[in-house]
Amino acid sequence: MCFYLGIDFGTSGARGVVIDEAESILQEVRHPFKVSTNADLVSCWHTALFSLLEQISRELRREIRAIAINGTSSTVLLCDAAGNPVDVPLLYNDGRGVVMLDRLRNVAPPNHTVLSATSSLAKLLWMSQLPSFPEARYFLHQADWLAFLLHGKLGISDYHNALKLGYDVEAFKYPKWLDKLQISIHLPKILTPGHPISELHPEIVTHYNFPSDCLVCAGTTDSIAAFLASGAKLPGEAVTSLGSTLVLKLLSRTRVEDSRYGIYSHRLGNLWLTGGASNTGGAVLRQFFTNAELENYSREIDASKESGLDYYPLLKPGDRFPINDPNLPPRLEPRPENPVEFLHGLLESIARIEARGYELLQELGADRLSRVYTAGGGAANDTWTAIRGRYLQVPVKRPVNTEAAYGTALLAMRGVRE
Repeated sequence: MCFYLGIDFGTSGARGVVIDEAESILQEVRHPFKVSTNADLVSCWHTALFSLLEQISRELRREIRAIAINGTSSTVLLCDAAGNPVDVPLLYNDGRGVVMLDRLRNVAPPNHTVLSATSSLAKLLWMSQLPSFPEARYFLHQADWLAFLLHGKLGISDYHNALKLGYDVEAFKYPKWLDKLQISIHLPKILTPGHPISELHPEIVTHYNFPSDCLVCAGTTDSIAAFLASGAKLPGEAVTSLGSTLVLKLLSRTRVEDSRYGIYSHRLGNLWLTGGASNTGGAVLRQFFTNAELENYSREIDASKESGLDYYPLLKPGDRFPINDPNLPPRLEPRPENPVEFLHGLLESIARIEARGYELLQELGADRLSRVYTAGGGAANDTWTAIRGRYLQVPVKRPVNTEAAYGTALLAMRGVRE
């Protein structure tokens, strides 16, 4: 028997999923994060990783053929020659790199993905000014460092994590303009996500009873892993994540990039996964309703009828996709006295924003939308699904699997099969 382990490092905890050759889930394990400061991140990640391995049953561990890990996009750290972090990691949403954007604009092509305060490259430039930087030899993403703990080889990444570092995923190499930055550190060697890196470290094999030839594969980001879990695989198929925010990802034969709207494309085999994120979403709904109210009021809404309300639901001013305006004011008036009518207007307005997002991706060259799979908490709301279907004019479905760890297990399996 051959089993495969996918590990997901999200924002609130780590998860592991073991699957078999038929892509069925055999076991799921979890480890919540308990972090008081960023200084605790490294030890927290280390503890979580090995806690997940420990939780997997001994019988399953004996048959695991490959392991892959995903991490949050643009969560990065500096390491010394032995792989020890020399400073505190910077998380995916850390915007300190904003002070480096003028320097980046002087070398990077217009509208490039790295021209964001939270990109890996902006973070690296900011970190290059730290007193600890001379001790550093490697710049790694979260998934890279966690995989290193398993296979022991430094300086290896994948082209999903490396996209925001500036790696050219069409030419499969770092661009020449990166040389102008004169960064004195090893940039990671880049592999295809899922490609085998090395066998599991012998000490881990012995301690946890893994097969001696168990492979650790190149990883991916958490959002790509969630897309892989959905089962979407054809041009025109998309995944909408209805979590605290609204995130769209559309599979396309054409690469679409435009930093003005936060739009960028990941390579997915011979296709492109293009998308953007809006600040609207579930967090706005939870500002006005409890989960029970959302469930009960949604049942009273007639999804086939227009609400007559036109909102732009935001918690605070500012959005970048599909409208790029850092000062865009929330629009939540008029507010009906009846909470069912108010919720109807909010759900419909978020659906309009989603539809406009997909329209924008298609206007910029992406494939025509044909089907939307829904991930996140909003996927369970059947009324909202019906409203969204009315605006999107394509089938809207809930995938069987949405767990990023499941998508990463699929990545490990496909990586060793190819």
